[in-house]
Amino acid sequence: MEKIASVTAHVDTFARDNLPPLEQWPELIFDIPEVQYPARLNCAVELLDANVRSGRGDKPVIFGADSTLTYAQMLAKVNQAAHVLVEDMGLVPGNRILLRGANNATMAVLWFAAVKAGLVVVATMPLLREKELVDVTEAAQVGAALCDRKLADELLAAQKRCPVLTQIRYFNDDSPDGLEARMAAKPTTFEAVDTATDDVVLIAFTSGTTGKPKGTVHFHRDVLAICDCFPKSIVQMTPDDICIGTPPLAFTFGLGGILLFPMRVGGATVLIEKFTPDSMLKAIQDYRATITWSTPAFYRQMAGLAKNYDLSSLKKSVSAGEMLPVSTRTMWREATGIEMIDGIGSTEMLHIFISAAGADVRPGATGKPIPGYQACILDDNGKPLGPGNVGRLAVKGPTGCRYLADERQKGYVQNGWNVTGDAYFLDEDGYFWFHARTDDIILSAGYNISGPEVEDALLKHPAVAECAVVGSPDEDRGQIVKAFVVLKPGNAGNAELVKTLQEFVKQSIAPYKYPRAIEFCESLPRTNTGKLQRFILRQQERMKAKQ
Repeated sequence: MEKIASVTAHVDTFARDNLPPLEQWPELIFDIPEVQYPARLNCAVELLDANVRSGRGDKPVIFGADSTLTYAQMLAKVNQAAHVLVEDMGLVPGNRILLRGANNATMAVLWFAAVKAGLVVVATMPLLREKELVDVTEAAQVGAALCDRKLADELLAAQKRCPVLTQIRYFNDDSPDGLEARMAAKPTTFEAVDTATDDVVLIAFTSGTTGKPKGTVHFHRDVLAICDCFPKSIVQMTPDDICIGTPPLAFTFGLGGILLFPMRVGGATVLIEKFTPDSMLKAIQDYRATITWSTPAFYRQMAGLAKNYDLSSLKKSVSAGEMLPVSTRTMWREATGIEMIDGIGSTEMLHIFISAAGADVRPGATGKPIPGYQACILDDNGKPLGPGNVGRLAVKGPTGCRYLADERQKGYVQNGWNVTGDAYFLDEDGYFWFHARTDDIILSAGYNISGPEVEDALLKHPAVAECAVVGSPDEDRGQIVKAFVVLKPGNAGNAELVKTLQEFVKQSIAPYKYPRAIEFCESLPRTNTGKLQRFILRQQERMKAKQ
């Protein structure tokens, strides 16, 4: 088992002190040249300062709704903000700092400033409310926060319940005490803290698809590793790329795809606070974006509108966050000519570890382990299964799960493997096919049924906009397959349509898998990152059964 560095730059060692015991860590693999890093590095320097040193200072890095930042301009702002953190706020390396804001240039600047100052970033999404902010603040013992002024109310309410949160500073604030005014008075140079490669740089909280979020701890080298694996080998990004996407910067899928990855290759990104399907398509057109990052549900919504925009600049589209239905892949390809890059990642692993692109794509399959990572499927006893089986997905590579003081570490890491909670089918050619989240498998009358497989079948019906399928308790069968369906406008959710949808599913997959119950609804429960929360529907069904 690899040991952590003996010399940390952190004065406040809370994050390191609350790592899991070494024996509970996953096995880490550094067997490709791209992920072999020196003992000391600050990832902000490698991603930002290095671009200016290499002559890209005048090149745009962030396109926003109101302005454009070059690499040199961003570096100057980052350095000024770092001075505020250290001199005005009195923060020392290792202190946790909460960032609360939408996708914009300021949020990106503050992320890099905190990292250069040796702090531990705890980024939060604008949609988080008081309770969620309290949970995050207490778990990570956050003492300071930088917050968009218009998002102050919920954080102030949380602060009243969190004595540890002693100071909040505001950006997008034109007062003399606002962050912008304080930054303007500071020098544009700053010497980055000489952090160890395995000093903690961020604590990312899981998005809560299965209940209480967990804090996942990542190092400076982890940030570079995700930049040097998936975007290099699969997406094959270049300095000419302009990224755009919907995931929040506080979500590791978004942090990588629309900030870190383009900067690693000297490219650019478009940061817009909130997208609708139409506004994102227009932004692709206006900024001549080349790579999109989003969820299957959002691509599905954009596909029907794509014909109204000039998307000729677009070269690649990356989908993650939940299973990519074949019907959605087909719709996007027919609308844009682009074969989507699907991928599975996790907050625990920091980013995507199985994917495929171009000629390697097999519609319906997620793909193969990307260079730098290994994957297999395990049986219930933790033993690897061969091809032709469904098992629990397990993965290892240069990144891995380290929960912040959480007993659930023992469940996620088993025998050195990160066990993701997904059930996958492994075929004879080494492709991994998503079957279900392990808790989304429905056991009905002795049959194991994948909820997402039924969802994929329903989504092919022209009346269905969205759907979620779960097991509902049943005295005779143990569980029945129940579908929650959001209809497209102009369709009536009645008994006749229920029968139509049931017959439709029977014609496309094994008849025993069809939904024996269908409930029409206005919307589905989702996390702030857009992931479907099937566990809420399962809980709802269990409660009904008890009544």
